[in-house]
Amino acid sequence: MVDNWTTLRELLLPTGPRRGRAVESALRDAIRDGRLVPGTRLPSSRDLAGQLEVARGTVTSAYAQLVAEGYLLARHGSGTTVAPVGSGDATPAPPSGRQSWRIDLRTGVPALSAFPRAEWVSATRAALAELPDEALDYPDPAGFAGLRTELASYLGRVRAVAATADQIVITNGAAEVLRLMFEQLRMTGHRTIAIEDPCLPGERELVEAHGLKPVSISVDDRGLRVSDLAKTDCRAVLTTSAHQFPLGVVLHPDRRHALLAWARDVDGVIIEDDYDAEHRYDRPALGAMQALAPSRVVYQGSVSKVLSPALRLGWAVVPDRFRATLVARKRFSDMGTATIPQATLAWLLRSGGYDRHLRRTRALYRRRRDALLAALAEDLPDWRPIGIAAGLHLVIRLPDGIDDRLLSQALAARGVNAPALAGYATNGLFPGLVVGYATLTPDRLRTAVAEFREAVREI
Repeated sequence: MVDNWTTLRELLLPTGPRRGRAVESALRDAIRDGRLVPGTRLPSSRDLAGQLEVARGTVTSAYAQLVAEGYLLARHGSGTTVAPVGSGDATPAPPSGRQSWRIDLRTGVPALSAFPRAEWVSATRAALAELPDEALDYPDPAGFAGLRTELASYLGRVRAVAATADQIVITNGAAEVLRLMFEQLRMTGHRTIAIEDPCLPGERELVEAHGLKPVSISVDDRGLRVSDLAKTDCRAVLTTSAHQFPLGVVLHPDRRHALLAWARDVDGVIIEDDYDAEHRYDRPALGAMQALAPSRVVYQGSVSKVLSPALRLGWAVVPDRFRATLVARKRFSDMGTATIPQATLAWLLRSGGYDRHLRRTRALYRRRRDALLAALAEDLPDWRPIGIAAGLHLVIRLPDGIDDRLLSQALAARGVNAPALAGYATNGLFPGLVVGYATLTPDRLRTAVAEFREAVREI
């Protein structure tokens, strides 16, 4: 164990005395100036004493003093770790940049507790057992061939996507597909791209960060208004046609055909974000647009809403004219996506584990959605939920006269995260809340509705 901590000798006391309070002072200084960050696990007193060539009691005393001062945390069976400086609080801080909510109704996250840990571990072992040694080299930037083969079969069977393994590129989440495509569009002369209004949070900023100007196109109960798109000079559009985010509407068949005709007329590109398409409860499956015009549509998806966003596994079905350039740029940017998680996902797809997990979670999410709908119907019958037939979230249309931003702020003050619909749109829409239900139990969702009722009274 000592060998694992040899850097602490150089970090704490590279020279000078290693006796008395020198160890205590060196540890305190390293924590104060950030060389030992909160959460760092320290070696045992025996190990550190061996490194520093001091008596074990010297280290034990130093640890005890720094625990008393709040610089260190000591838990039986967990060792000694660095605490927030001077806090004396053993409660870990929430991840950087993410607020801790009493009730978090944010969207875009599946039930993380439902992740199939045992199946994933088993699939990883099975995949590793059959991987040849050469597969552990730097990955193919287009993606692991076994996963591309399984995805071509799965997407054809489940989403009616027309693709071969050679047309699929594996990425680090769906966000990398967008980055690669935005760069491709800019390099080929595009200066604008049409996006839906309302749209995914951060979508406009992502477009702008890659050198394009976002042009907002309104969405109504039939989906993207293609007639408005045709009035712009855009030759590219990003759409969530199967389950529009956040309104949950499906792009009407007439508008699908109009959108494909627009792409042919302007020599345009459609980026089809298949957001939440696999989670449906009250409507039949609707095939992807990609099969209707494979040369015009870039189809993208990921496992983030089915398994976990922590996996960072996404994919794109790319028209032949884009593929070589995208793969080359992916090679230069990140040397490819990690092979072992790809091989694990390929095993889950081939063995049926992915389908089984999806069936289990569909039933789970339907129960949670139904509990939320029942609570709204009972406690707030004038609030109308929309976009309920699929996905992991819904929009609650509020009665006229309620300011959704003020209501969202009042809920935030009560520790409830329920974003206002106004924050997703540039054009005026009806007042609403965008509510994710996948991560909360039915009891917690009923509590959330009770919080809605109390918060609206306050405003």
